[in-house]
Amino acid sequence: MNLTLKVWRQPNAQATGSFVTYEARDISPHMSFLEMLDVVNEDLSSRGEAPIAFDSDCREGICGTCGVVIDGVAHGPNALTTTCQLHMRFFKDGDTITVEPFRAAAFPVLRDLVVDRSAFDRIIQAGGYISADTGSAPEANSVPVPHHPAEAAMSAAECIACGACVAACPNASAMLYTSSKIAHLANLPQGQPERYSRVRRMVAAMDEEGFGACTNHGECEAVCPKGITLESMSLMNRDRLVASLGGGD
Repeated sequence: MNLTLKVWRQPNAQATGSFVTYEARDISPHMSFLEMLDVVNEDLSSRGEAPIAFDSDCREGICGTCGVVIDGVAHGPNALTTTCQLHMRFFKDGDTITVEPFRAAAFPVLRDLVVDRSAFDRIIQAGGYISADTGSAPEANSVPVPHHPAEAAMSAAECIACGACVAACPNASAMLYTSSKIAHLANLPQGQPERYSRVRRMVAAMDEEGFGACTNHGECEAVCPKGITLESMSLMNRDRLVASLGGGD
């Protein structure tokens, strides 16, 4: 396959970026999107040009670091797929593909396709944990958890903090991410003692980071590679209401 890439290049956070056109030649349809970028970078390096900077780690759809916007869609055209899981067979020979970083004020571009997502870390630090001293690891079945809450907690815990929800939202809202972390603990017995103070702290941290408000477009759910739904946001909003009325812890 031969492809034309229009890639966002930005040397640093202070510089003004722009799209640069590259030719990707002899690309195997079995390559992942990141492997295709590796081939392009090898060619750039051989010509003495700076390679395209992008994040990746596990390349197995687990770590959440590889997110970019491909032809206007976070992680590309395939549903429930991270960028590293997107294969070139889903494109056609001769296609022109536009590649750019996630766009959000709270995700400043560091270089090319790399953005700073440490705002997510600070939201977690604000309350995405339980402070109970549990001592050594308890036996897994020592605390009974009903089936439905257990499944809901596990579904919320699948969030890999990739940031696609923020990139896709017209308001750059982090509600889906924040609510998934809140819902994970809110559905478990271990998360009950700090349930309402947790939602207050994490929502306050989200607002302080400059993420936009949710207006229920649903674009976040559409691009989430782990299929996290708006149900977690409903739970978070209910808990916020309880907390605002002075209920809970």
